[in-house]
Amino acid sequence: MEENQSSLLHSVSKIISDFFNPLISLFIFFIYMSIKEYSFKDSLLYFLPILLMVIVPVIIWLVWNVKTGRYTNMDVSNRVQRKTLYIFIAACVITYLIFNYIRNGYLDLVMLFILLLLFVLQISNLFIKSSMHTAFNIFVAALFFTLDWRIGLLWLGIAVLVGITRIILKRHTIKEVFMGAGIAFLVSFIYLYCNIQFQH
Repeated sequence: MEENQSSLLHSVSKIISDFFNPLISLFIFFIYMSIKEYSFKDSLLYFLPILLMVIVPVIIWLVWNVKTGRYTNMDVSNRVQRKTLYIFIAACVITYLIFNYIRNGYLDLVMLFILLLLFVLQISNLFIKSSMHTAFNIFVAALFFTLDWRIGLLWLGIAVLVGITRIILKRHTIKEVFMGAGIAFLVSFIYLYCNIQFQH
C-alpha cells in the first residue's frame, strides 16, 4: 500500500514538474501577456520573435543534446551539463534583445531580467546546482504579479509546489531548491521595483 502511495506521489510530482518546467511557464506568461496587453496583430509581433528566437531554439537544443547523449535528461539535472545550457539560452535571449532593440528601439525589460536570472543561476551553478524550475516559476509569479496580483499569488503557490516536486523526484536537495528560490526572489524584487519605476 505504501509503495503504491509512493509511486503515485512520484507520478503526480513528475507530471507537475514536467508541465511547469521553465519553458512552459514562460510560454504561458507570454501568451497571457500578449492577449491581455496587445491587439491580436501586436501580440503576434511581440510573441513570435520570442517564440522563434528563444523558446523553439532552446527546445531543439535540449532534444538534440538528449538524443546525442550530451545531456542525461530534458531537465539537465547534471551540474556540468548545465553550463552549456545556460550559455545557449543566454545567447538566444541576447539575440532577441538585440533584435528587439534594433526593431523597436527599447530594451525588453522582461527578457533582460530573464537574462539576469540566468546569469545569477550560472554563477550559483559553480557552487551549488540551484533549482531552475523553482527559480523560473517564482520569477514567472513576479511577472504575472505586474499584470494581475491574483494570478501572481496563484503562480507563487505553483512555484512552491514545483519546488516540492523537485525534492520528491530527487532532482534537487532542499538546499538547492531554497537556493533557486532565494535567487529568484532577489531578481524578482529588483524586477518589480524597476517595473514600478518605469510606470511612473
